[in-house]
Amino acid sequence: MTSPQPEPAGIPVARLAFRPFFLLASLFSVLAMVVWFAFWHGDILLRPHGGLMWWHQHEMIFGFGAAVAVGFLLTAAQNWTGQPSLRGAPLLGLVGVWLAARLLIAFPMGLPAGLLMAIDLAFLPLAALALARMVVAVRQWRNLVFVPIFLLMAVANLAMHLGVMRGQLPPIREGGYLGVLLIATLMVLLGGRVIPFFTSRRLDRPKPAEWPMLERLSLWSIYAVVLLQLAVLLGVELPRGLLGWIMLVAAAANGVRLARWGGQHTLAEPLLWGLHLSYAFIVVGLVMWALALTGVFRVELALHALAIGGIASMMLAMMARVSLGHTGRPIRTLPGIGVALGLMFTGALLRSPVLALFPQITHWTYNLSIVFWCIAYLIFLFHYAVPLTTARVDGKDG
Repeated sequence: MTSPQPEPAGIPVARLAFRPFFLLASLFSVLAMVVWFAFWHGDILLRPHGGLMWWHQHEMIFGFGAAVAVGFLLTAAQNWTGQPSLRGAPLLGLVGVWLAARLLIAFPMGLPAGLLMAIDLAFLPLAALALARMVVAVRQWRNLVFVPIFLLMAVANLAMHLGVMRGQLPPIREGGYLGVLLIATLMVLLGGRVIPFFTSRRLDRPKPAEWPMLERLSLWSIYAVVLLQLAVLLGVELPRGLLGWIMLVAAAANGVRLARWGGQHTLAEPLLWGLHLSYAFIVVGLVMWALALTGVFRVELALHALAIGGIASMMLAMMARVSLGHTGRPIRTLPGIGVALGLMFTGALLRSPVLALFPQITHWTYNLSIVFWCIAYLIFLFHYAVPLTTARVDGKDG
C-alpha cells in the first residue's frame, strides 16, 4: 500500500502565488474602477499620490496587471522547472509589498514621494528574483525571458514615479506606454504557448505544426516594439515612422499566428474563444497604435484596445482556467464566465474602435466600459473567491 500524502502545510491562500494575487488583483481592479467611475461623475472618493489621472494609469498597469502576471508566472514556473515556487511566509511577504504599495499610493498620508516609490518599485524585482531562482536552478534558459520583462516593467514604473516627482509629463506618458507594451508582450509569449495547446487538447484536434520563421517574427517584432518604446522613454529620437512600421509587422505576424490556431472551432467554449479573441485584440491594438502615431486619433485609444481587450480579457480567461486546474477542480466554463468575457470585449470595443469612430459619445463609452469591467470581474470573484482561499479538493498541495 502507498502511504498517504502528508497534509499540505500552511493556509491555503499562501500555497501558490496564483491564489493571493488573482484574488487581490481582481478585487483591486473593481475597487479602482469604482473610484474611476466616481471621478468621471464629479465625485472625488480618493486623493492619491500623483492625482487621480496618474493613479488610474499607474495602478491598472503596475497594481492590477503586474500582480496577475506575477501570480501566473510564479505558479507556472513551478510546473516548468519542477522547482518549488514561493509559498508560505515568503509569498505572503511579496504580497505584503504589493499591498503596501497599493495602500500607500492611495492614501499617502504625507509620506515622502521617494519612500512611496521605493516601496512600489521593490515588488517586480523581488518577483523577478524568485522567478530567476527557479529557472536558473535547472538551466531552463528559454523561460529566463520573463525576468528581463519584469525588470523592464520596473524601469517603466520608475519613469512614471519620477515624472510625478519632477512634474514632467513625458516620463509618465512614455513609461505608461512601455508598461502596457511589456504586459502585452507577456500575453504574446504566454498566449503562443497555451492557446494552441489548450485548443487542441479541449477539441481533440491536432495542434498546428509550428512555422519557426513565423514564431521568431511574431516574438522578435514585439520585442523590437518594446525596445523602441524604451528608446523613446530614454529620450532617443527615432526615425520618423519606424515604431509604427514595426508595430504593423508585429500585428501582421501575430495575426497570421493566431489564424493558424483554429479559433473558429471554439465558439462553444468561452474559455477558449476568450483566449483567441483577446489575442486578436492585441493585433487590433498594435494596428490602431501604428495609425495613432500618424495622427489619425489618440494613442490612448489604441492603448485601451490592448489593455482591456487584449490584456485584461486574456487575464480573465487564463485566471478562470488556472484557478480551476490548480485547485484540483474540473476545467469547465462556470456559469456567467462567458458573459463576463463578452462584457470585457464589448467594453474594449466601446472604449477603443467605437470611440475612435464616434468621439462624440465619449461619456457613454467611458461609463459602459467601466461598468462592464466591474461586472465581469465581480462574476470572476463570485465563482473563484472560495476556490482561491480553500484547500485543493483532491487533497494535494498547491
